[in-house]
Amino acid sequence: MINKCTYTDAQMSNIIAVTPFRVGSLSYQVHIFNKTVFACLLVVLALMSACQAESETKTKTPIPTTTFNEDGSINAYIEIPAGGNVKYEYNKEKQTLEPDQVNNKDRVIDFLPYLGNYGFITATNMDTAQGGDGDALDVLVLSESVEKGAVMRILPIAVILLEDRGQKDHKIIAVPFDAAKRTINVEKFSAFITRYNAAQFIVQEWFLNYKGVGAMKLKGWKDEQYALKEIKRWSTDQ
Repeated sequence: MINKCTYTDAQMSNIIAVTPFRVGSLSYQVHIFNKTVFACLLVVLALMSACQAESETKTKTPIPTTTFNEDGSINAYIEIPAGGNVKYEYNKEKQTLEPDQVNNKDRVIDFLPYLGNYGFITATNMDTAQGGDGDALDVLVLSESVEKGAVMRILPIAVILLEDRGQKDHKIIAVPFDAAKRTINVEKFSAFITRYNAAQFIVQEWFLNYKGVGAMKLKGWKDEQYALKEIKRWSTDQ
C-alpha cells in the first residue's frame, strides 16, 4: 500500500526553503539554471529599456537653419533611413526624433520599407495661409541608407504630386549632391524618366500604396525646375 503525503502550500514553502541543494544533484542544476535564466531576463529587460530610451534621442547633427548652401546644394534632414519602416518624426520642441504614434503604438508602415532616405528640406515651412499643411517640405533621397538624424546635401530631380485624403501632398525626389554617393546617375528629370523609368515607376507605386490602397492619389510628376521653385516657395531662408 502506497501512502500519499499531502502538504499545504505553506508547508511546501517551508520544505523548499530549508531543503539544501546538493552540489551536482538534479535539483541543484535546476536551481542554477533558473538563476541563470533570471539573470539573462534582467539583461534583456535592461536592453529593452535602453532601446526605448533611444527611440526618443537628441539629434546627432544640428539641423541647418538654412535651405541652400553656397555650392548650390540643398540641405535635407533625414528622419527615416532607406530600408526602415518605422515612421519617425522630428519634434521641434524637444529637438528629438520620435516614432509617430497611432493608438499609442509606434506607427509601422504596413508595406515595403522606405525606398530611400526620407525626411524634410531644412528651413522650409508650408504655410497653411498659402495652401500648405504647416509642415516642412518632404523629400525622398534616392541613395544608400544613412543614419536617422543625418543631414544630407542633395540635388532635387523631380516632384511627385500626390493627394492624401483630399489634401495636396507633394514630395521632392532627390539624389545626393555628391555624384560619388549616388546610386542612380541623374541630375535631371528627363534622365530619370528615360534611363531609370523603372525606378520612377517603383517610387510612384510605393507612394500610392504605403498608406493603404486608395489612400493616396497621383496628380502627376514635375521636373527639377519645378522642384527648385517649390523649395524656394516654402523656404524661410530668404
